Order: sequence, then C-alpha cells, then structure tokens
Amino acid sequence: MQALVRAASQMNNVNIVAVLSHSLNSDGLAWARTQGIETEQLVYDAAGGQTRAQYDQLLCQHIDRYQPDLVLLAGFMRILSDEFVQHYSGRLVNIHPSLLPLFPGMHTHQQALDAGVRVHGCSVHYVIPALDQGPIIAQAAVPVLSDDTVQTLAARVLQMEHKLYPKVLEWLAQGQVFLDPQGKVGLTQPLPLHQFYTAPDKVS
Repeated sequence: MQALVRAASQMNNVNIVAVLSHSLNSDGLAWARTQGIETEQLVYDAAGGQTRAQYDQLLCQHIDRYQPDLVLLAGFMRILSDEFVQHYSGRLVNIHPSLLPLFPGMHTHQQALDAGVRVHGCSVHYVIPALDQGPIIAQAAVPVLSDDTVQTLAARVLQMEHKLYPKVLEWLAQGQVFLDPQGKVGLTQPLPLHQFYTAPDKVS
C-alpha cells in the first residue's frame, strides 16, 4: 500500500482517495493518515454474529462512498464473497506473491521451496470469484537460490512487488490495460515487462 501511495503521488492522473483495513491497530492506516489520506477500519465481527455476506455488504457501502475507479487490494487477508467481487468487476485488482497459476493461497514461498522451483515471483491480476485465478495483468520473476529460506525469498519477491504493482497502477490509470468483455486482459500497446526480472547474478 505504501508503495502504491508513493507512486501515485508522482502521477498526475491518480488520486488515492482512501485506505481501508480489516485489521485492528493497522500500521498501514496510521501511515496513510500521515499522508493526509482518509482511512477507515472495518473489522469482521464473527463473534458478534456478523456474517461474511454482511461484512462484505458493509465494506461495499464504505468503498462506494468514495466512488473509486479502481479498488486495489494490498495485504487484504480476507476471501471476498462472489457478490463483492462481481460488484467491482473490472475494477478490483490484487497482487499475489507467486507466479500464478503456481502456488495460490497461503504460504507461497514455502510452497515454492518445497516444489524445488528455480524461479519464483509475484502476479498482479484482476480479481474474480475463483480464488487467485483472475486474469493476470503482469508478473515479476526472481531466482530461487540454493541457500534461500522463506524469509530471504519473501524479501526478494517483496522488492519486485513494490516495483510491479505501482507500474500496473500507472498502466491502469493511463488506460493501457483493461478487462475486455470476454474477461481477458486487453492492452492498448505492448508493456515493458523486461524490467521485472532479476537475474541470479544481480541478486545481492
């Protein structure tokens, strides 16, 4: 989220109107307030009898107050209902820490190490009701080194996440990327994706 906000501040046609969090005492919300961004905290109250559908309806109501062109998920660790996803179809974007369709869900870096892959990375995709299966906008790749741990691999992927997601935001804002009527990613021109690969000899 911080990477997106910082990048947006350098774009003439992008305005981050609000940051919403599902977590208590979110450091992200505190940081967003220091940037002058409106923030909201919406915690799922399962103990109080709130259903998943009720929470997502409330979330929609709060988001729609801002009339956003895009809803960008960044560390929002809740599975959203089909109704929520469909409400923002073509406007809801997420980043996932793997080269989808490999390793959907949680613990992606451990999954990559367990599988013995030599390349790992992250994917920015449109969100659809099927978890982590939405049309992929762009991906960034990093090598998996022989002495990698979950922590070192996660840190390398995170560096690429902070480069890729803001760039995708720029492409979306400029209309270079869109979701077409067939549910596929459309492009108005080729994208410079070569910059989103870290060669093994360039890893510090």
